[in-house]
Amino acid sequence: MAPTETEVAQLAQVRDRLREQHLRPAAERPATVGRGIHHTALLSSDVERTITFYQDVLGFPLTELIENRDYPGSSHFFFDVGNGNAVAFFDLPGLDLGPYAEVLGGLHHLALSLTPEAWAAARSRLDAAGVKYQEESGTSIYFTDPDGARIELIADDLGEMYGSKIG
Repeated sequence: MAPTETEVAQLAQVRDRLREQHLRPAAERPATVGRGIHHTALLSSDVERTITFYQDVLGFPLTELIENRDYPGSSHFFFDVGNGNAVAFFDLPGLDLGPYAEVLGGLHHLALSLTPEAWAAARSRLDAAGVKYQEESGTSIYFTDPDGARIELIADDLGEMYGSKIG
């Protein structure tokens, strides 16, 4: 159930307090110790279907397909999503993982940045493949992959959200 107007106002006050307490102006922030996201790993129930979707429909080239070192017989495979970043998948044969579900600590959605031209081309490929999606603000497309993970293709530059800097 969605929060009431009163609860929304209270949540806004908490957010304002957190922003005041923890968000430092850009000039005062320490440099990050991170180098970026090496890869994000999702689950696949069908390796070939996942490869076809991410490479042929979305346009992200498959860069590696190896055995998962943690689970014999399982595949670990990677797609280039630009800027040295990858989205990876595992299949876990023999485990009944059930359908995708949003849970606390789980994935809400994965947002992948594309140039406006690549975004429009991906939207056309989604249309051709019959993938249902929701378009927001003329820069975001939300849809689910073949296993139900929510994906966003966003035409904003890295480090921006709806035209504003987030980094």
